Order: sequence, then structure tokens, then C-alpha cells
Amino acid sequence: MAGFNKVVTSYDEALAGLTDDMTLMVGGFGLCGIPENLIIKMRDLGVKGLTCISNNAGVDDFGLGLLLQKKQISRIYASYVGENALFEQQMLSGELDVILTPQGTLAEKIRAGGAGIPAFFTATGYGTPVADGKETREIDGRHYVLEPSLTADFALIKAWKADTMGNLIFRNTAMNFNPMMATAGKITVVEVEEIVPAGELDPNFIHTPGIYVDRVIKGTFEKRIEQRTVREG
Repeated sequence: MAGFNKVVTSYDEALAGLTDDMTLMVGGFGLCGIPENLIIKMRDLGVKGLTCISNNAGVDDFGLGLLLQKKQISRIYASYVGENALFEQQMLSGELDVILTPQGTLAEKIRAGGAGIPAFFTATGYGTPVADGKETREIDGRHYVLEPSLTADFALIKAWKADTMGNLIFRNTAMNFNPMMATAGKITVVEVEEIVPAGELDPNFIHTPGIYVDRVIKGTFEKRIEQRTVREG
């Protein structure tokens, strides 16, 4: 990787500098649009004491569930946790500190972090345990909760296509949390299905500019489906 060329050729290079006790943002929604191989590499590196910011924690044997198996995650900010029995066990036993966050609030906390906004008021969660310990304020007769923004040491992202300068295109619902997380990491690492030369992507269709991206690596993906539902014949 040199100059404007963001491409790396190994997962060791992609995750260089990742150490214990760091905060990570991990893209995806369920198993859709997760950086599969970057997660596997984190498992193999054995980093621990991690704080993860992700919509959910994958399933027991895939996605962030792989890190839970080795108890590498100590805290997680998440919105949906219903597909992972191991997550539930570790939360109830006190091994895992879980900050459950309304999904829209989680998305805005990440977006605000990437935009340099330290906090914002939202009506969501007022009068519930979500607001415990947080500043509240009445504005024009409605009550709001002050939510701090989120940033991370690393943002691990999955995109469909990138050019060598790190400009990204996401595909369909695999976009989910990935674009906003790409802006909120000190180091943003992107795993993609295809890398093309700079200038080949139509600038009108780029979702994330390369200015936010530090490293790009081409991967191959299983794209596992959490629950497959088909119509009876």
C-alpha cells in the first residue's frame, strides 16, 4: 500500500495495529454485509478485551459469534441480539457487558461520530431504561435524551466493489450500517468482492469516498443466510 493506493494483499496487513482492548465497529445486519474474513482473522489473532459496535453479534458459529466463542469481546453496543444463544448466555452470566441501543439511535450515534458531532438529543428511549444516567431535556413540550456519538479505533467494513483509491460501492441491503461506520473509524478496513483500477467507477454511484478508507482487501465470501424460508411446493 503506497500513496493513494489503498490495496493490501494479506489479512495480516489489513489488520496491522489491531491490539487488545480496542474499540471496533463491524458492519452488517444479521449476516448480511458482514466482513466475514476480517472477523475470522481477528479470531485467529486472539485479540481480546474488545469493545464491539455492531447491529448484532452474528450467530453462534459465524460472524461476531466466532469472537464470542473465544470470549474475545468484553463489551458490545448492539440493537438486535435474538439469533445468538451464546450471546445470551454470556450477557446473563455477566461475562459480556451489553449496551442495548435502539436501532435508529445506534445508526445516528455512528453517523454523528463520523461527522464530528459529540452528542445529539433524541426522543427515542425517554422514560425507559435506555435513558438511565443520561441527560434529558424538554424542548417545545417534548422530552429528549442526550445520546453521545460513537467512534472506533478500527471500522471493519464489507463493500461490493472498490477502486484502488478506496472509493466504495455497496450492493442492495448489504449496505446497511457499512457506509456510516466507514466514516467513524480511526482506521477503516474494507473487504470487497472486486477491486478495479482508479477511475473505473462512475463517480455518480460511489457511496463512500476513498478519503474515509485506509485499507482495501479482496476476499471471497460464504454469504451465509441466517434463516432460509421457502414457500411450500
